[in-house]
Amino acid sequence: MNLSDWDYPLPKELIAQAPVTPRDASRLLVADRKTRSLSDRIFRDLAEIIPAGDVLVLNDTKVFPARIPGRKKITGGKVDLLLLEESASDPRVWRCLVQPAIKEGQEILLEGAEAVFLKRDADGVPLVQFKCDGDVRPLAEKIGQIPLPPYIKREPAAEDKETYQTVYAEKEGAVAAPTAGLHFTPGLLGRIREKGIEIFSVTLHVGYGTFRPVEDLENHRMHAEGFELSPAVAEKINQAKAGGRKIWAVGTTTLRALETCVQKKRLIPGKGRTDLYIKEPFEFEAVDRLVTNFHLPRTTLLLLVSAFMGEKFRKTAYARAVREKYRFYSYGDAMVIL
Repeated sequence: MNLSDWDYPLPKELIAQAPVTPRDASRLLVADRKTRSLSDRIFRDLAEIIPAGDVLVLNDTKVFPARIPGRKKITGGKVDLLLLEESASDPRVWRCLVQPAIKEGQEILLEGAEAVFLKRDADGVPLVQFKCDGDVRPLAEKIGQIPLPPYIKREPAAEDKETYQTVYAEKEGAVAAPTAGLHFTPGLLGRIREKGIEIFSVTLHVGYGTFRPVEDLENHRMHAEGFELSPAVAEKINQAKAGGRKIWAVGTTTLRALETCVQKKRLIPGKGRTDLYIKEPFEFEAVDRLVTNFHLPRTTLLLLVSAFMGEKFRKTAYARAVREKYRFYSYGDAMVIL
């Protein structure tokens, strides 16, 4: 396998810059692995597609306003900080992406606060100390913005705080949305439940590493992300699997959380960090069906989807999506893999 296998041509106009309204009006490409067939539906049709008795699993992580604008204290030049991860030893110190790059020791003026670039960590990621009392999150809530992905070529708008968030988001901690879930509405979730489909939640806090390109297929190192699978949910899913019911994961993050917790074909509840890297060949033990968006070339997300549906079929599906002018990436359309 070569990295070029995970490239594909995509016209820029197919990169979605805003969501559709209502959420469940987005398009849905149905990919059947058994018949190798593809069909075009609307996302709200998912309530018809999932059989009664099956289980739908969501990622209930919540995006927080992790993008903090500031200025260099000396020159006044603009600086953007993207909060990635809190230091284990000091809640005022965070791993951050800093744009544009600045030198160690430089101070940054924020709205009502200051920060200083301390140094880079072992991975080369800047460590920034915020001059505040304790937790930085209240400051981020006050002055931060929702961190839209870099391929959305506009400034965040007020409505992004709602639209770049699933309707079931609950546990704050992600810097990127679990985008397959953005298509659900309360009404659609209600119709799914009414059909006799159980809905459960896991948590995986999506990190910025989700956009990081793969440069070495064999030695790529995943950015570890926090996850949690409760004992109650693990037991319910295990019972469903034992009864022959199918498990539908909404998004690659949900799938990774579940597959992280599998031991001898059973889910073991837990809380921690996962750096599970999924590529072909991979034996999927927890998840039977996958709802997912269309992903960037040469990313771990695309490799995961290829492992789930087979690379040849994945290429066929993506070629059709491009030809039929589906909308791509975070605010784009979706695919369900049967």
